[in-house]
Amino acid sequence: MIIAHTIEALEEAKKTLSGSIGFVPTMGALHQGHLSLIQQARKENDHLIVSIFVNPTQFLEGEDLDAYPRKDEADIKICELSSVDILFMPTVNTMYEEDELCIGAPAVRGYVLEGEKRPGHFDGMLQIVMKLLNLSAANNAYFGKKDAQQLALITQMVKNYFMDVHIIPCEIVRDDKGLALSSRNTYLTAEEKERALCLSRSLKRATKLVMAGELDVKKIKQEMLEVLQEADSVEYVSIVNREFKALDSVEIGNTIILVAAWVGKPRLIDNLWI
Repeated sequence: MIIAHTIEALEEAKKTLSGSIGFVPTMGALHQGHLSLIQQARKENDHLIVSIFVNPTQFLEGEDLDAYPRKDEADIKICELSSVDILFMPTVNTMYEEDELCIGAPAVRGYVLEGEKRPGHFDGMLQIVMKLLNLSAANNAYFGKKDAQQLALITQMVKNYFMDVHIIPCEIVRDDKGLALSSRNTYLTAEEKERALCLSRSLKRATKLVMAGELDVKKIKQEMLEVLQEADSVEYVSIVNREFKALDSVEIGNTIILVAAWVGKPRLIDNLWI
């Protein structure tokens, strides 16, 4: 495995590759969720590039940029064991100039749900993802469905800017109790992890309702909120179509149910694709 810390080193390393390239961008603190992306990318491509970069432009003032978990030594070992060809670990100065062009999230889909709660977050996310996609020159890039709105906006960016890369959505990975895996789960105490399961339980409640024929969004939300009472606070429960437009009635095959809530220190998100 080649570890590249600069763009020049990355370009030299890519010269050793021939065939299709899969790419998995991460912010490190790798867990089984990241590993599932890496394994799928490894299986579906001749070569694999992984990046680790904690991107400052997608953190808002007061968020956990400085405290965000960093486990470089462990991450490098995981990538080695996963047969990663190139691990790209740039610095902030490598990725950003002092005064540069910016990418703006779309005016509607970029400013609802996560975009409303974290204004400017998606601008920074799209900016770094475009940089990394261009640098990797990947044929296929892999992103988890847990960050559903992020996935939708990246897909739109690739389409709108005619970028020559396929965005591959990957299923949410959960622990044995159902908690969606996240690097921020390390902030949770044992007691908080138990309470955090209310997010996935609320989605299970929604699943049972839909399977029983209940499609009314208001009724589904009401029952989900009852389950979510174990959280310290609920930011939103939202039921939207794949374009992130609010629905009055669930549309089978075109609906995402999303939840964001605070449990202890971290803000957690989860979702269900119907």
